[in-house]
Amino acid sequence: MSGDRSRSGEGGRGGSLADVAGIRVGHAGRAGDGWLTGVTVVLPPPGTRGAVDARGGATCTSETDALGSGSVNAWPTALMLAGGSALGLPAVSGVHRWCLEHGRGFPIGPLPGQVVPVVPAAGIFDLGRGGRADAVPDAALAYAAAQDASGPRGVLAQRGRIGAGLGARVDDEGGLGGIGAASVRVPIEGAVGGATVAALAVVNAFGRPDVPYARSPRGARAGGAPLNTTLVVVATDADVGRGMLTRLATMGHDGMARALDPVHTLADGDVVFALSTGAVVLPPEGGGFVGGRAWRAAHLALQAAVARVCAAAIRDGVTAAARTAAGTRPV
Repeated sequence: MSGDRSRSGEGGRGGSLADVAGIRVGHAGRAGDGWLTGVTVVLPPPGTRGAVDARGGATCTSETDALGSGSVNAWPTALMLAGGSALGLPAVSGVHRWCLEHGRGFPIGPLPGQVVPVVPAAGIFDLGRGGRADAVPDAALAYAAAQDASGPRGVLAQRGRIGAGLGARVDDEGGLGGIGAASVRVPIEGAVGGATVAALAVVNAFGRPDVPYARSPRGARAGGAPLNTTLVVVATDADVGRGMLTRLATMGHDGMARALDPVHTLADGDVVFALSTGAVVLPPEGGGFVGGRAWRAAHLALQAAVARVCAAAIRDGVTAAARTAAGTRPV
């Protein structure tokens, strides 16, 4: 993958899931009066393929089966990442409402607006981190995150203690987690400018990051079993088929393992979503070993990039959370 050009948020700027043209990201959260939780919504352009790979021992998801290889519709209308564990998943109805109001979804009839939004969702455990265990995201918060994604901030590289990362922690001892992002350009034979691979991570891990992190002013976890989760959305503009897109989601877990130790424990609900907008045409699949030389080289380069960019996004989420703790605003 020599010759690629990386962008990450570790320096405070650049690197966003929205570096893949057409993808937008929005956040909404609530802090204070016992609240410390939020929602992040990803809005891909129509026709974007989706896949998912869940490896954690305590996953918290809904509608992820829609992204399976045998499903009728593997084109997600949106993705929702939320706090509140299983109690936060019903907030997805707010994303459904926003999508219906804007005519987004799987067509079920000939008339405009006859659609069913397909919104796979995943949650992190942040219950009680603001003081109230019943303070969880609701439909209004999720609607606000979708609205934020559709607005002018939807293409910005927002990171830190925002959205679904507002109440995130790491290391199970009160270290601060948050939202991070990174992107990279990958040379592809025959494609001028190559392809973009980008990742967004909600870092709420039981494991210890391999970068310095800040401690929460509230200290370590307040008793009970450790409950965490790291969520990643990786996206590319490369025209990757459904099978290879699932492989990209799998490679995202390799990036998790590079940046966090350990991952995929019984305390983690680690999930990676993968999206492909299909704007960059890849070399055609040919004969020979695994599709031919150019086809194989393109897919191997994309897979290597996914592992790299997911690790960078996770590290960025931790360092961005530390900057927030030092008194700076999320960027």
